[in-house]
Amino acid sequence: MPELERFLPRYAAEPPQETAPYGRWSERLEAAFLVAAREVELDPEDEAQSGGVGDPGEPTWFPDRTWHGRTFLPVSTRTSTGLELYGHVRFIPASEDGGEPQALEGEADITSEVAENNPDWKIDLCETVVGAWRGDGDTAAMTLVWGRPLVAGAAHAIAELDGTVVDRCPVRDGAFTLLAPDDYHGDTLEIAVLAGDGKELARESLYAEDDEDEGEDHPA
Repeated sequence: MPELERFLPRYAAEPPQETAPYGRWSERLEAAFLVAAREVELDPEDEAQSGGVGDPGEPTWFPDRTWHGRTFLPVSTRTSTGLELYGHVRFIPASEDGGEPQALEGEADITSEVAENNPDWKIDLCETVVGAWRGDGDTAAMTLVWGRPLVAGAAHAIAELDGTVVDRCPVRDGAFTLLAPDDYHGDTLEIAVLAGDGKELARESLYAEDDEDEGEDHPA
């Protein structure tokens, strides 16, 4: 009998299907995100956030991923106070050509941790849990991960769980989006970016080194 692979939800989401949004569609998406952004709570212990959220700048959209009948479109933008608003807009995609996506809903958070203030970062990552997958004796957190390689030559991004590749995405316009299982039987996601020939250029965990014992996510 052949050896059975570990049962995991690999490549659960559709690969990116659309180009970056523009025109009226981009305006609808931005409006949904800004509704959520108005509800973000600042960290009173973070001095960098003492100036408030500020005014959002031009949004940067990341590749779309579709899972369980919902399309997730990540986004980030800098604000006038130097913070970064980040999150996603999810919606039900159009069921036929010429139709309109439905049920747009935004999710937003804010951080003062930005790439230019962290020269040791090799990948700039954000993440949020968007669902669950009930497996064999445990439930995985299905996690949307998006970001930008901060090293030259990256062509692909992959998500690995305990050494198994569970998702991949081409780097498009310097950005990628993954959707993969995390926190399953004690195993957690690692994100790597690869050159066109498959050589690994950089790797990051979703968990900060000083938080691993406590199991806390690092700031996006």
